[in-house]
Amino acid sequence: MVASVDQIITTINPDLYYKTSDDKILAKKELAEFKELIRTEGFQKAAAKAKTKSESTHTLIYDSSSETLEPIYFFILDLMNDFGLKPEKLVDNFSSTPGSGHFAELGQRATIMQQQASKIMGDVNTVLRSVLNLVYDLKEFKIRLQSYDGLKSKKPEEKDSAILALKQIWMDKVDIAKGNSSIKGMALGQAGFQTLIDAFLVAKDAKDVKKLDLNDRVKRIVESRVQEFNIWMNESEKELRKRYELEKNYLRSQVNSLKLYARWVKPYLKAATELESKEMGRAPALVKTFNTIMLELTLLGKSKLDIADEALKGNIPADFAKPKYFSKVKRQYYSCILVDFSFRGIPQRVSQQAHFAFGGRAEVTFKSYVMNDDELKKFEEELKKSEVDDVMKLVEGTTSASLGPLEEEINSFLEEKSIEKKEEKMKVKDWFEPFTSLFGEGEKKAEKKKDEKKEIIIAPDSWMEKNYFRKLAAENAVSKMFDLFDIYKKGHGMESYT
Repeated sequence: MVASVDQIITTINPDLYYKTSDDKILAKKELAEFKELIRTEGFQKAAAKAKTKSESTHTLIYDSSSETLEPIYFFILDLMNDFGLKPEKLVDNFSSTPGSGHFAELGQRATIMQQQASKIMGDVNTVLRSVLNLVYDLKEFKIRLQSYDGLKSKKPEEKDSAILALKQIWMDKVDIAKGNSSIKGMALGQAGFQTLIDAFLVAKDAKDVKKLDLNDRVKRIVESRVQEFNIWMNESEKELRKRYELEKNYLRSQVNSLKLYARWVKPYLKAATELESKEMGRAPALVKTFNTIMLELTLLGKSKLDIADEALKGNIPADFAKPKYFSKVKRQYYSCILVDFSFRGIPQRVSQQAHFAFGGRAEVTFKSYVMNDDELKKFEEELKKSEVDDVMKLVEGTTSASLGPLEEEINSFLEEKSIEKKEEKMKVKDWFEPFTSLFGEGEKKAEKKKDEKKEIIIAPDSWMEKNYFRKLAAENAVSKMFDLFDIYKKGHGMESYT
């Protein structure tokens, strides 16, 4: 169960907005039990069970099947802008009955978006497999090249270790192709050649071979194999470094392709998600064969309390407008207006057009609250958690989260300096940006981890905040909310409930 917007606000400040019984003793007990519920079950679970109240509440009801619902929404939206509330849309859900034409129309559009997204995601997976294979190939190349880098070391022990490692690779990968005539084949399978492996590993050139205390037959074999190894060592290093650079360039090309596919798939994924109908359970208005749609919209507008202006008006002591008092203000307070729209409409196709018009019953509820800076930050954080459903988490997990451990390795190759010039830098976050921005995850990874660990602690109101700022912001919120309610009510003759 997902918490509503007003339930989240209530859980942020239960002392003000948790609805308890009128009995003072019982109310204190209920509030303590709810706070314990937040501590034991977590914020989201507790919020979904919150009983809400506000500073004040008003409701408008408008019922007309012949007039569309859009004018109601846009009139209130424009009115909130005129009041300086700068409204934001927090909730936008719909559910239409399976028997309606609207359901069939949106179902077809959603299917097209899903098919296009699925097709591009298939290409993404193909390129992704290529990227993973390239990463592991480059890791193997890098390990091999470390032995060649050791040949240039000024320390004799490191140089000798590198030569021994390369000789072992040569015996296992190159010389072994000779079968019974290979060094290991003769040393392990033929009598008289038991010292062949040790002699090959010790000798560095023809002069070292001649110094060995071995019979001439073994010396001749060792001498020819040492010469072959030295030629292979010089040529293989050139080829390996060339292959390594080619693989890095190919990795960069595949990463660019992945970024391009991610940008292409973003609008389809977003459209398919927004066209999904919300499950409204046992809502009695949604009868399967009826031509009905339910819409849920929520707007939040907020206006910052101007302390200096209020002091000049005489609403708070004039001393608060002085710099020495004003500098002590650590948090700003906001008058918040929450407007919930609940539409029950009858979708009607506009003549010779592909879209629908909605007439029906609109219930608009106005609620006023007060929040400070800390409470607003907590509200934004918890609202994001409540909005991300299981499908979103699954998609997000298959993109940025699952590839997080590879970020460092991919960057280590793409940010390496080439022989001639430094390669252009490109981080994993850049080519996954379309996915991360879709799910609200555009911040830097380090900052994201830091935010996850750091919990927002809301400090209690100071005496000045409680008795002046919050109180005055609440009065402003109630006044503005009533003005919104009253202007629309008088202008449209709606039936109202308080």
